[in-house]
Formats: sequence, structure tokens, C-alpha cells
Amino acid sequence: MTAKLVFLAPSLPAAAFFLILIFGRWLPRRGAFLAPLAIAGSLAVFFVALLGLLSEGNGDFAIEWFTVGVAAGAESSVSRTTFTWGTLVDPLSVVMLGLVAFIALAVQVYSWGYMRDEHGQPDPRFGWYFAVHSLFAAAMMALVLADNLILTYIAWELVGLGSYLLIGFWWEKRSAAEAAKKAFVTTRIGDVGMLIGIILLFKATGTFSITAIAAAAESGAINPTTLNWAMFLIFLGAMGKSAQVPFHVWLPDAMEGPTPVSALIHAATMVAAGVYLVARLFPIYEAAPVIMTLIAAVGLTTALVGALMAMVQTDLKRVLAYSTISHLGFMMLALGAGAMGVAMFHLLAHAFAKAALFLGAGAVTHATHLTDIRQMGGLWKKMPVTAIAFTVAALSLAGIPPLAGFFTKDEILLAVFEGHLNPVFLFGVFVAVAISALYTGRLLILVFFGRPRDAHAFEHAHEAPSLLLGPVAVLASLGAVLGLLAFAWTPKYRGFSWYLSAGAEHGFGFEVWISVVAIALVLGALYLTWDLYAATAARRERGAAGAPREAPRPGARAAARAARRAGARQASLGQAAPTFLECTKASLAPVQRALENKLYFDSAYQWCVDRVMVTAAQVIGFFDRAVVNDQGIEGSSTVVRDTGGVLRYLQSGMVYNYALGIVVGAVVVAALWWAVR
Repeated sequence: MTAKLVFLAPSLPAAAFFLILIFGRWLPRRGAFLAPLAIAGSLAVFFVALLGLLSEGNGDFAIEWFTVGVAAGAESSVSRTTFTWGTLVDPLSVVMLGLVAFIALAVQVYSWGYMRDEHGQPDPRFGWYFAVHSLFAAAMMALVLADNLILTYIAWELVGLGSYLLIGFWWEKRSAAEAAKKAFVTTRIGDVGMLIGIILLFKATGTFSITAIAAAAESGAINPTTLNWAMFLIFLGAMGKSAQVPFHVWLPDAMEGPTPVSALIHAATMVAAGVYLVARLFPIYEAAPVIMTLIAAVGLTTALVGALMAMVQTDLKRVLAYSTISHLGFMMLALGAGAMGVAMFHLLAHAFAKAALFLGAGAVTHATHLTDIRQMGGLWKKMPVTAIAFTVAALSLAGIPPLAGFFTKDEILLAVFEGHLNPVFLFGVFVAVAISALYTGRLLILVFFGRPRDAHAFEHAHEAPSLLLGPVAVLASLGAVLGLLAFAWTPKYRGFSWYLSAGAEHGFGFEVWISVVAIALVLGALYLTWDLYAATAARRERGAAGAPREAPRPGARAAARAARRAGARQASLGQAAPTFLECTKASLAPVQRALENKLYFDSAYQWCVDRVMVTAAQVIGFFDRAVVNDQGIEGSSTVVRDTGGVLRYLQSGMVYNYALGIVVGAVVVAALWWAVR
């Protein structure tokens, strides 16, 4: 019964999208109010599904869409394939359904206040914004509940369409339009591989049903080579949506969309889709251990690359964007280590915390009209509630106990340790954990603590309105306490990872030395950031204030001394240390430049576009124009025209010409006959 009702979850926001699109011009606020009402209905459906899951257990429901290959007779060998629309209700889908519905509702409530100007007037495309929000949420819910790969792929592409429309919402800005196209094209590369992988699985099994394909893979009915290639190609799609290296380049540019869109994309929808896809197909991936190792390697690389790039960013939202990339790498690493429940646990904790961080960043920008963290500072005095919520969410993701991120990261470390992976993986995770704490501490200190760096912005800063502040506080609070789900509370619940994996993974447990090392790394990194950005600036300020005044001396020495004092005063305002590498030796300058240039990924892709793809397009265009068009199409018509021009002289209308032709023809035939004899 629950599996039938859960259809309503994506149907309600989908209906809201069409109602706003068709009738919005005649409705108040362009019909925008329909979107949060529909999402609230989806959240209610989630609670019904959760109660049904707890009482009835797993379930599935499908209706026939169409059938191909219907046999004409009993002895016909024509195969029959039925395409269905169905839902799958199990702990994995229900958890993701609740996550998407709750965060989408929080973001829409926040958007109701954010998408207005300083005079309270809504954005000119207010209704369209909420309509696309509904489409995006509906697509993600359909993806979560789909029981077959065809429906999964349709919802997958709709998620991509929704992200394109939301990232490019302010399309009149060239940067936003370019970012939307970049996201769409980059993810399409992986989506093509995903489609080919789905076709390979169908060819090998004769079905699109995820459950049936998983059973075939576990029984060894699929050729190992076919299985490896199919799962690798599907993983390409997951890499694109979840911004894994080298497909991560679209995610930082997606910050050009409205801040609530960034929160939705980075927390529970698009970037979570790739992780969810691998988790949903996890039984199939387990039958391809080579691909599992590849997933772990890609995840670790992404975690390190994202964390390193976050260290040098100066835009508030871009720091959070690269943080998202890094944490998505942690999730993929856990999946590759064979811990699906752990990966989803971290996805859950990350979603609430990162949504709070992005919405908090929007509140900061709303209050200060700044995005450069080097121009902020001391905002906790003007925005105490925002500062507390932002700090709690950030420290949770950094791995500070007893916040939720500590438990999820600890389980990831334990999964890597027990996952029969090379010890290099565990060492790499420790490094990524330390770097995560470094950029988290830097972000908090430069934004909320220390001295104000822009007096005008600080003077006009104020706490966010309740409509913006409420969702931030709620999301941060939930992100902080979700760690309680890690523990075994009843005999039937031995921890979140155990429950989500149906007992395949052990309950929560500590490996003392791993936890101690992780906590020491996080605390040491936070202390380092404090020493570099707060304590050092304070010491410089005290030194500049307490320096004895000297009589001015003529010449270069006096000028140099004055310049040093001015530099000390500037440093006391926090302007002198925007990145860690600038606080260290100059020999690391090339590393800093490489990170600031995004490790040249974008430059390499642009070179490929300019030098390879454009050149190839020119060659193909020349071939199409000179060979296909000029010779193949126009050439054939030219031959027919010229031949007709010659043959028309035979039809002169003169009888003696026709008689001459007959005589000449008879002579030629006679000559040929004589020659043959």
C-alpha cells in the first residue's frame, strides 16, 4: 500500500510546476506559493512512507507503461520486454526521499525572503523560480524512488535540466549563462557513458529492473567483462553529477545561480544523485571488484583535490563549493571501500550541514553585500545567531566531536581501514581530514572572528530576517545532532549504517587509534589556523601600536620604516594572510599559483576546446561543405543538369535530324555486328 502512495511525492511538485507554468500569470505572486505547499505535501508523503516501511517492511509497485516484442505465436522466439513505471520503497529510498523533501522545503521557505530586493519587492521571475524549483525537486524524488534503469535515466536527465535552468536563472548575466552551459555539457559527457552502460546491462540480462539485474550479477549470470564495462560507464554518469575529478569543474562555477539554488544543488539534489546511484546499484558494483577499487581511487583523489583548492579560495561560496567536492569524494571513497551505509550516513550529515552553510553564506552576503572573505571579519558581533549556526555546521563537517560529522568521518576512516584497500588510502584520508579542518578554520576566522576589515560593510551589517534565519538554524541544529543515529538504540536498530545496509555492515564502533589521530589532526589544524589568522594578526597589531615613535629621518631608511609600519597596520586588519601558503615560505608560491588556477583543469579543457575540438569541427565542416555538399549533393544535381542540357539537343523537332540519327545508329550496329563476326 505504501509503495502505491509514495508515487504522490514526486507527483505533487511536478503538478505545481505545470500549474505555475500555465496559470501563474493569473495567480497571486505568479503562483509561487504552490511550490512550498507541494513540497510540504511531499514531506507528508515521506512520513507516511517511513511509517509504512517500519510496519510493513520493503515494498515495490509498478504499472505497465508499454511492451515491445510481443510474440505472435506460442512457438515464436521473439522476446518480450515490458517497460514499467515503478517505485521501490526500502530504507535507502525513504531516507533520500525525506532528505530531498525536507531540504527543498527549507530552501523554498528561505527563498521566499531571499528572492526579494531591499525594498521587499519580489524578483521579476519570482514565479518561474519556484516553478523550476518544483521541477527540480520532483525529478530528484522520481530518481530516488525509481525501480528500473529507464525511469532512473529519465529522472536523471530531468535533474540535469533543472540544474541548468536554476544555475542560469539570472541568464542576463553572461557568467551565469556560461556556468549553466558548462554544468550541462560537463555532466552530459558522463550521461552518455551512463546510457551506454544501461544498454549493456539490458543486453546482458534482458531487463531494466534494478532488482533483477542485481540478482543476475550476484549469481554470475553476467559476463565479467560486460559487467565491468557497464558499471564503469554508469559510474561515469555518477562522476559527472557528483563532481568527481576530472568532472568537478562545473560545480564551483554553479555558484553563479542564486544562493538558495546553491544550497539545494550542493546539499540534497544534483550532487547527491551520483552517490545515490552508486549506492542504489551497490549489489551490482560489489560483483565488479575492479570498479570498486576505481571508485575508491577517484573518491580519494577528489577529496584531496577539493580540500586543497578550498584552502586558497577567497569567495565565500566557492570555498563551500570546493568543500562540497571534497566531501563528495569522501562518500565515493566509502562506497569504494564497500561501506554503502557509511557513505549515505555522511551524505545525510553533509546535506544538512552544507545546506545550513550555503544559506548562512546567503545571509552574510545579504547583510554585507560582500562575497570576498578577506573583506569580512568580526561579523559574530553583528550576526550572532548566523555566526553560531554557521560555526556549528562548519565544525561538524570538520569532524569535531560530538557533532554529526565526527561520527560519519570516523566511520569512513574505519571503513577504509577495514576495506582491504592499500594503506595509501588510509593515509590519504587522514591528510584530507586535516586539510578540511584547515580551510574550515580559515573560513570561520576570516568571516566571523578577528577585526572587521571593511568598516563600511561592518557598520551596516545586521542579523538576517527571521525568514532567512529560521531555516539556517533548523538545518544546522539537525546537522549537529544527526550523529545520534550512529548508535544502536534498539535490538532492531544497531546504527544507521547497519540499518541502511540491511545488516551487511557492522554497527557503530570505535577504533581508538584512528579516532585519536583524527581528532588530533583536526584540533591541530584548527589551532594552526587560529595562530596564522588571529593570533599572528593580534601580535602584529600590538607590535604596531606599541612601537616607539621615532623622529622622521630624511632619506630612504625613513621611508622604508614608514612603509613597514603601514604594512603592519594593514596586516592587523587581516589583509595580509588570505591563504595558508602566503603565510609560509615563498618556495611554495608555485603550489599556490597552481591551486589558484584550479590545478589548470579549466585551462586544459579550454585548450582542448580551442585547439582540438574547434580544429576538428573546422575539418568536419570543410568535409561537409566540400565533399558532402558540393560533390555529393550539389555535384549529383549538376551532373543531371548538364546531362539534360546535352540531351535536349536530341529533341530538335526536325525530321531529318531524327532520320540522320536512325541511319547513323544502323551503321554503328552493322559495324559492330561485322566486327564481332
